[in-house]
Amino acid sequence: MKISDLPAEIVANVRRGMVIPAQPLALDSNRRFDPRYQTALTRYYIDAGAGGIAVGVHTTQFAIREPRFELYEPVLSLASQVIDDYSASTDREIFKVAGVCGRTDQAIREATFSQSNGYHACLLSLAAMASDNHDALLTHCREVASVMPVIGFYLQPAVGGCPLPYRFWREFAEIDNVIAIKMAPFNRYQTLDVVRAVCDAGRENTITLYTGNDDNIVADLVTEYRIVTADAAKRVRIRGGLLGHWSVWTRSAAELLNEIHAALDRGGDVPAELLVRGIEITDCNAAFFDAANQFAGCIPGIHEVLRRQGLLTGTWCIEPSEVLSPGQAEEITRVTMAYPHLNDDSFVQEHLDEWLR
Repeated sequence: MKISDLPAEIVANVRRGMVIPAQPLALDSNRRFDPRYQTALTRYYIDAGAGGIAVGVHTTQFAIREPRFELYEPVLSLASQVIDDYSASTDREIFKVAGVCGRTDQAIREATFSQSNGYHACLLSLAAMASDNHDALLTHCREVASVMPVIGFYLQPAVGGCPLPYRFWREFAEIDNVIAIKMAPFNRYQTLDVVRAVCDAGRENTITLYTGNDDNIVADLVTEYRIVTADAAKRVRIRGGLLGHWSVWTRSAAELLNEIHAALDRGGDVPAELLVRGIEITDCNAAFFDAANQFAGCIPGIHEVLRRQGLLTGTWCIEPSEVLSPGQAEEITRVTMAYPHLNDDSFVQEHLDEWLR
């Protein structure tokens, strides 16, 4: 499947920029898959204004692929079906992103399954090949891109990523079936490497940049990059976000991105209030993602926010060792009280029963 095979509305929305939450995994108290709450999460994201949903990614827990769990296919199949059924009533096309990882044989299997289940693109993690040279990584990316459109993924090392220099991204940007790149190194220098590479490859109009830098969301979205290439000076922006942080308080995230787009469309200076809100969001992210403990509690932290809203029944992860860090729950309480304008609690309470039906 090529980008040209995708619905025109999907491609236009990707280019414009959208909110794409990385979907968590719903488990019950016995750590078994809970389809009812998984379905409710998908409905929540659609009604909250997300333009896409990413499933089978880090926030969904990479362990769903392990033979002892065998949850990758059931989770992705359910999400795709719910998106199709639920979004039909809203007359909106939802961009379906499948997380794909592993070495080439596994990645090809996952991409083939995802494409056959209606996913539009895959977010391609290279964590399993971190020790391979860049030529091997690029060959791997080209093979996966022969199956379906690819979203490049610069994942921070703290959660399994590896450094990928400018040269890698410059060659990656020449792969025809790349639709976007999610930049999540949590590092300004490495983010700039990707932006420069896309511009130098002349792909700034066909590869859309998305932030995955949960520590720098607003600043990424309001900043114009002015890149001088061998051919011309180019201006490019990060258009949207594919974020674990946006798996919570998603209604507020959609309103934020709409506000940013409107401000940029008007031209002139970026409102200072947006920058203030950006710092508030970063403070929230530090609590949710457990930055104080090198992100050890990032997935349970997301679960805790959703649990408090009623969108999950607990913070359980596949691995019993993944739990909230000491003091993390208190930090989540602190930021929730400090920034009530950032949550979407009232929206969730208004619709929770219908999402759980």
